[in-house]
Amino acid sequence: MLTHAQLIAAIPNAIDSIDLEGWGAKTTGKVRDLYTRDGERALITTDRVSAFDRVLGTIPYKGQVLNQLSLWWFEQVADVVANHVVASPDPNVTIAREAEALPVEVIVRGYITGVTSTSLWTLYEAGERQPYGITLPDGLKKNDKLPAPIITPTTKASGGAHDERLTRDQIIEGRLVEPALWEQIESAAIAIFRRGTRIAEHAGLILVDTKYEFGLVDGRLTLIDEVHTPDSSRYWTYESYDASGGAAPMNFDKEFLREWYVANGYRGDGVPPVMPPEVIAQVAERYIESYERLTVTPFLPAETPAGARIAQNVARYDATRTGASS
Repeated sequence: MLTHAQLIAAIPNAIDSIDLEGWGAKTTGKVRDLYTRDGERALITTDRVSAFDRVLGTIPYKGQVLNQLSLWWFEQVADVVANHVVASPDPNVTIAREAEALPVEVIVRGYITGVTSTSLWTLYEAGERQPYGITLPDGLKKNDKLPAPIITPTTKASGGAHDERLTRDQIIEGRLVEPALWEQIESAAIAIFRRGTRIAEHAGLILVDTKYEFGLVDGRLTLIDEVHTPDSSRYWTYESYDASGGAAPMNFDKEFLREWYVANGYRGDGVPPVMPPEVIAQVAERYIESYERLTVTPFLPAETPAGARIAQNVARYDATRTGASS
């Protein structure tokens, strides 16, 4: 683990955004830049970090952690479903096949929790026993483990809007996904989640819930985006989990960032407070430790300056690709 001082020193070198010559126009998302060319995508995972659907700053080495951790997870579940990865020429970059993204995001939940209007616990507490068309038993408490993992599908959020709740019937009747393909997606999502749960347990973590995105590549179901990272999943530490419903478990994911903003009076509206370097380093430590716990591998950051390194490494990939095709 890098020291607190090393992480503070790395803050000025955090990757916000870069240009990538030879690729199509850049699309800048909340945490990644995307370029397309000849059926491939270059996905640059930046150090930008978002909370409350707004970009609020940068966390040093976050991009490397998320990119490398997601690549590691793709390998762990490659026997379950195909993924879109072609190569990773740089710790921050994934070259991926272009996929026809499906219009449904698949949320798998192992515990009943959450505070937003579409969260499972919020709906359950309001008296819904069949949220997302799934029957839940009476007597559940907040943060209880569910009898079995469940899928709560949603539409893709746009413009910062919250995801729309969906049921299986709505997906099929609305022709968002064909029935046979949706069955394949459900089966793959539960299998990936169960695999993730076992690996997280060995790391002293609880995989609470997660988001999967699927697409089609040449008609084949393909796992895309990122997988089981602190940005795409909710993790708790085993040592903090109180099954009796007492103290809230310790979040080991991006929620730690949101908690700091809420504690400092910010809930997504207006101008956010400036996060001090000491807190930025703490968030970076959480990301890095999640990588090291899950992969059982020390995190060794690439050298800076990051932007020049990324461009050079992608250029080397381009040269290899051109040479192979000529």
